[in-house]
Amino acid sequence: MRGLACKQIEVDEIWGFVGKKKKNTKAWDIAEGIGDVWTFIALDVESKVIPSFLVGQRTMIFARAFMADLASRMANRVQLSSDGLAAYRETVEKEFGSEVDYGQIVKTYSITNLNKDAASRYSPAEVVKTEKTLVCGMPDMAMVSTSHI
Repeated sequence: MRGLACKQIEVDEIWGFVGKKKKNTKAWDIAEGIGDVWTFIALDVESKVIPSFLVGQRTMIFARAFMADLASRMANRVQLSSDGLAAYRETVEKEFGSEVDYGQIVKTYSITNLNKDAASRYSPAEVVKTEKTLVCGMPDMAMVSTSHI
């Protein structure tokens, strides 16, 4: 998909693993692609189209490749929202240039009590605080969100 007329994009990462989690991997496992893996994903808030995704490591290299791909698919200036991942702050303006209005939102969650019953323990933690930061451009701060993604 190219030349997309998206207005508001949210980005995030989804954690997963191949074979075993990072804490159980050996050096040779990582070389074979075993261990933690992240899926970077972008979502158009209005249409729910996923204009870009990338599977890799949660590093600056993969974040930049993801942002370059996303930027190449947009036909116009977009409002972009993300969580507080530092790699986004470093790559968004480089890849979108001046054609982006970008804000980050950082959510603080309550501490989960491990002695709760299973249903409570595996439920999402309660958001107790959110902080929004203007990163570049002129984003509508009221629209900075990662709730859809």
